Amino acid sequence: MANIAFIGLGVMGGPIAGHLAKAGHQVSVYNRSIGKAKAWSEAYGGTVAVSPMQAAEGAEVVISCVGADDDLAAVTLGRDGAFRAMGKGALFIDHTTVSAKIARQLFVEGESRGIHCVDAPVSGGQAGAENGKLSIMCGGTEPAVEAARIVMQCYAARIVHVGVAGAGQTTKMVNQICIAGVLQGLSEALRFAQASDLDLDKVFEAISGGAAQSWQMENRWKTMAQDSFDFGFAVDWMRKDLGLALEEARSNGATLPMAAQVDQFYADIQAMGGNRQDTSALVRRITRI
Repeated sequence: MANIAFIGLGVMGGPIAGHLAKAGHQVSVYNRSIGKAKAWSEAYGGTVAVSPMQAAEGAEVVISCVGADDDLAAVTLGRDGAFRAMGKGALFIDHTTVSAKIARQLFVEGESRGIHCVDAPVSGGQAGAENGKLSIMCGGTEPAVEAARIVMQCYAARIVHVGVAGAGQTTKMVNQICIAGVLQGLSEALRFAQASDLDLDKVFEAISGGAAQSWQMENRWKTMAQDSFDFGFAVDWMRKDLGLALEEARSNGATLPMAAQVDQFYADIQAMGGNRQDTSALVRRITRI
C-alpha cells in the first residue's frame, strides 16, 4: 500500500481516487473546489489538502486528473504545485488529456528533480472510471510505467506502455480521432435509417453484429434516436481534445481532414447550446426528415 496524493476530483478523478482508497492506499486529495474534496473524504476517508503541494507532502505517488494544460501546469509547477513537495524517487502519474508538449515538459522537469513521470491519459468515460475498467495509454520510461501499473491496476482493465514521454498523450489523440469519425458515420447512418422509415431496433439488430459494429453503436444508437445526450464526456471536452490533435498534426506533418471537419461540426453543436451534452449530440446538426 502506498501514500498517494490525488489532485482533481471531477467525474473521472473522483471515482479513480475512490478505487485507490478502497484498495487500501492512504489517499490525500486536493480539488480546486474544496467542497468536492470534503464530500469525497466523507465518502472514502483519506485527508483533504488545501493545495497540491500540501497533498504531495510525504506522498510516494502523486496522481493528477484535471482539465487542460494550464491546469496541469498550475498543480505541478505552480507556486503551490505538487512538484515543490515531491521527494526524489517519487512517482507522478497524469491522467489528464493534455498536449504532448506539456507531458514532455513535465518529464524533463521531473528528471531534474528526481521525480519519475508517466503521462497516462485514459479512455472509457465516466462509466469506465466508476467501474474500474479504464483503458490507460502510458508514456515514459519502462521502470516508471511498471511502477505506475502497480497503482493503476485497481481501476484499469487495460494498461499499455506505448512509448516515451508524450506518447501516451499522442495515443489518446489517435483515440479521439477514431471516435470522431465513428460518431459522424453513426450520426449520418441513423438519420439515413430514419429518413428511410426503417425500424431502428431491427436495423441495430441486423448491423451491430457485423463490420459496422462499434462501442458507440452498442451504447449510443438507441439514445441518439431518442435525442438523449446526457452520458458523460461533453462536447466542450471533445473540442479540446480534437484541438490538441490538430495542433500536434501541425507539428508532425499529419493531415486530419475528417477530424478538422468534425471539430467544426461540434462547434455547430456548441452554437446550438450543446456544450455540456455528450459527444453523441453530433447527430443534432443533421436535420431529421
